[in-house]
Amino acid sequence: MAIYFLNLQSLGRSSGSSAVSAAAYRSGERIRDERTGKTYDHSGRQDVMHKEIILPGEFAAHDMGWAHDRGNLWNTAEHAEVRKDARVAREYLVALPAELAHDQRVKLVREFSRELVERYRFALDVAIHAPRDFPGSDSRNFHAHLLATTREVTPKGLGAKTTVEMHDRRRREAGLDSSVRELLDVRKSWANAANGALQAAHIDARIDHRTLAAQGINREPAPHIPRAVFEMERRGHRTVVAERIREEYQARVASRLQRSPQLAAAAAPRSIDEIRKQSQPKYNPEDLAKQSAQNWRRWRDTQPKLNSEDLAKQSAQNWRRWRDTQPKLNSEEVRKQSAENWRRWRDTQPKLNDEELRKQSAENWRRYREAQPKLSAEELQRQSVEKWLRYREERSKSQSPSQSKARTRDHDLSL
Repeated sequence: MAIYFLNLQSLGRSSGSSAVSAAAYRSGERIRDERTGKTYDHSGRQDVMHKEIILPGEFAAHDMGWAHDRGNLWNTAEHAEVRKDARVAREYLVALPAELAHDQRVKLVREFSRELVERYRFALDVAIHAPRDFPGSDSRNFHAHLLATTREVTPKGLGAKTTVEMHDRRRREAGLDSSVRELLDVRKSWANAANGALQAAHIDARIDHRTLAAQGINREPAPHIPRAVFEMERRGHRTVVAERIREEYQARVASRLQRSPQLAAAAAPRSIDEIRKQSQPKYNPEDLAKQSAQNWRRWRDTQPKLNSEDLAKQSAQNWRRWRDTQPKLNSEEVRKQSAENWRRWRDTQPKLNDEELRKQSAENWRRYREAQPKLSAEELQRQSVEKWLRYREERSKSQSPSQSKARTRDHDLSL
């Protein structure tokens, strides 16, 4: 069952946000912030299914290479703002229908992004992400991040602030609707675009941007658990905030049932698990697994084909980039850090007495011996002679000529 979700958020310096950091994370790339000197490396991400930068169509005949360079675009956006509390970017986060195939989702996001770009004349950095494989995550959570500049884009750089950034007084003077009505219009546009894509794919599911009351549905909206609280619960921690939200939800449901006797027969869900279960589509696990595998194969077909050597080079390059982002430690600090890590690991191990340690050591030795190839006495003797000859050869190479002569002379005298 497709669900409606569109969230508009601002990225500002007052909250510690960086447009360069946001772009690197969403696109899965390594970008250096020229304003702060920090390097943000997210090139190891494997869930970025599609990414591109969309610009207004009026500049199709111009050289817009500076804007298609992701690092250059967002460093330009950072340099365009001088205030310490400036807003440097806006983001539209949308949930994509899981019923659509990968290419259908890409087409949907492109069409909606094109509508926003032509409307506000900003640059839009699009990234489509696959569902995460964390425990408790939803395998249908395909979503798109649409990162927009706060200024209009031109062939020479960023220009004036977009109309989205205007406060209501300036909007009224310019003959525009309020910012709230503007957002409602964008929400409606996304619903229309998604429903159009579902209809074109011959899928019956639809989404609606309106409230339940506006849709004529007489039920209490499901509770919203904040992301930080949800992540804590996913890791097995109990949270007072989530329990309070659910208790308030149960109280609202009970109050609604009292006001509407005709709904009393329909029992309200008593837990968040039942609420989630009711919202699940009528798919069996095998169908979901097949659909997930098919989506993954389609995404893999769009990726460049790399041989083993290219993969090794890419892996080494990613590792070097990661190392460049780590703090530089001298040998003493490295030893201290290694010792600290070892102590932490030891603290997590079960406490064993001397007898148990001896048994464990003997068991590990026996397992090691069983894993070794069985050699006869003659093979063992030959192997020992070969090792001795290699040692003598390496020893003679490492000695200087004078040492070799002195040793030869001593050997002659001993004979």
